[in-house]
Amino acid sequence: MGAAKSFAGARGQAVLALPGKGGMLRRMTRAHALIVTACLLWLLPLPVAVADAPAANQLTIVSDGASHRFTVELAITPEQQAQGLMFRRQMAADAGMLFLYQRPQKVSFWMKNTLIPLDMLFIDGRGRIVHIHERAEPLSLTPIGSSLPAQAVLEINGGLSRDLGIRVGDRVLHPALR
Repeated sequence: MGAAKSFAGARGQAVLALPGKGGMLRRMTRAHALIVTACLLWLLPLPVAVADAPAANQLTIVSDGASHRFTVELAITPEQQAQGLMFRRQMAADAGMLFLYQRPQKVSFWMKNTLIPLDMLFIDGRGRIVHIHERAEPLSLTPIGSSLPAQAVLEINGGLSRDLGIRVGDRVLHPALR
């Protein structure tokens, strides 16, 4: 394939000639080239920080000398937080969702359209678990919250915090919690 060539068209506009089939040239104005370029760039994947889909991260809970690692999705935007784990039929044993807030605050959750039981671990700004709600009932509209402010909430499979011995006061290690 030959290289693209630029020259002035009949009306004085800039024209870009692109190699085509059989050695023929296709002519394209700069305006058309910009439109095609913009469309192609729009199709490229966005960086994770900009995309609407939650990003995957590693999180560790240190409990009584044991470390429990989880791969978590982040729920940062209001849209991600509203969606949460709704409509999911299953979740890996080492998976979860971490809801992050700008500052510690009282937060509450419900289980509307959530099909699996969850443990909710409310975490303060220093990364300490301040409250655990075990086995939240799927599809329930009953508000679930903590009496203490939380800067993050980790949702994991229901019953897992008890099975792993995770308790209030345990430390959660994640870059967003310092």
